[in-house]
Amino acid sequence: MKSIKQNEKIMTRKSKNKLSRGLWIFFGLISLGIGTIGIVVPFLPSFPFYMFTLFAFAKSSDRLHDWFLQTNLYKNHLESYAKRRAMTRGTKLRVICSVTLVMVFGAYFMREKPAGLICLACVWLFHVIYFVFFVKSEIKGEYKEGTDNSSNY
Repeated sequence: MKSIKQNEKIMTRKSKNKLSRGLWIFFGLISLGIGTIGIVVPFLPSFPFYMFTLFAFAKSSDRLHDWFLQTNLYKNHLESYAKRRAMTRGTKLRVICSVTLVMVFGAYFMREKPAGLICLACVWLFHVIYFVFFVKSEIKGEYKEGTDNSSNY
């Protein structure tokens, strides 16, 4: 099984242009800030913002990327998903609830536009199906490094 670092190197190529690296750092820091606010604000999901932060830092700076991998923000919110494509049931429930709240908010403003409502409903349904059926559930602290727990899913 490939390590997370190897998978990220395949998916991302670090930018060589200084301006582009600077933009990736800027967007990564903005995403980190919004994701951190999302921990406190119930309708703002932190998970996608931290995923983008990880991507942006991988594109811009090994130092920032390695720093983010060592933070508790990464370890508490992304590590299990990034390494094993698994989340605790509580995390999955928070993501689904956050997506649902955002979609309800959007549906309220699109109530006069049937095509917009259909699009929102399809996106919401895709998220629910993905997190319920394709993201493995794990009990917090259940996974032990170096063992195969695939039979638990």
